[in-house]
Amino acid sequence: MAKSKSANARFSRGNRVAKQAAHRAVKEQLIMAGKVLVAEGQDDFTRGHISFRLPDNPNLFFMKAHSIGLDEITMQNILTIDLDGNVVAGSARRHSEVYIHSEIFKARPDVNCVIHTHPTYSIALSATGRTLKCYSQPGALFYDGLGTYTDTINLIRTHAMGAGVARALGQGRAVLLKNHGVVVTGATIAEAVIGTIMVENGARVQLLVEAAGDPAPEFSRADIEKLKADITQPEQFTINFDYLVRRVKRRR
Repeated sequence: MAKSKSANARFSRGNRVAKQAAHRAVKEQLIMAGKVLVAEGQDDFTRGHISFRLPDNPNLFFMKAHSIGLDEITMQNILTIDLDGNVVAGSARRHSEVYIHSEIFKARPDVNCVIHTHPTYSIALSATGRTLKCYSQPGALFYDGLGTYTDTINLIRTHAMGAGVARALGQGRAVLLKNHGVVVTGATIAEAVIGTIMVENGARVQLLVEAAGDPAPEFSRADIEKLKADITQPEQFTINFDYLVRRVKRRR
């Protein structure tokens, strides 16, 4: 009996240590993701936020705190939040737009990371009422996968508004918040970060093309879908995210 209790205690300690290590690894990646996003021009003062579902508990997620920039995320100011938007661990101030994250996590069990930023060209495109076209390779990533939320320009500060964003997202990869910003999702932090950068690149190219006037037709659906399949391989997101992390570190 004594041996059994000792073995159980060791097993419990081992599980606890493994969970702590997994949580730390996620937080470290969130910290680097914030720095990458700022380096790529995705910052807007202290606005914008990133979250990631806990690997051992899908009903909780880590999230950047209020009143800090994306490049100021630390181990100490990452909050743990439940799917109702309540803080269950951490003492920093919670973002009022937490419901963007909580409602998407409720609606999409396949999503582990949610990013909301205010990138210039994505906002400009959303204001036109037009959706993203495949005028560039980044545009292919969101082919038939970019929704638009048009209920309000205001902050998403209620469960109902967050649910509206989740509905506009549907089964897609991202959603434009009209005249406000963009929300991008992913199974991994790398996927969501690269997606956020690529939707902005796609919007920028599209606005330049349309400003030039008389755009040529897009390529065929089959050709675009083949490119989309190629660039949505998980390895592609990891390779590109890791490169951007290395570049941020070189610039320090």
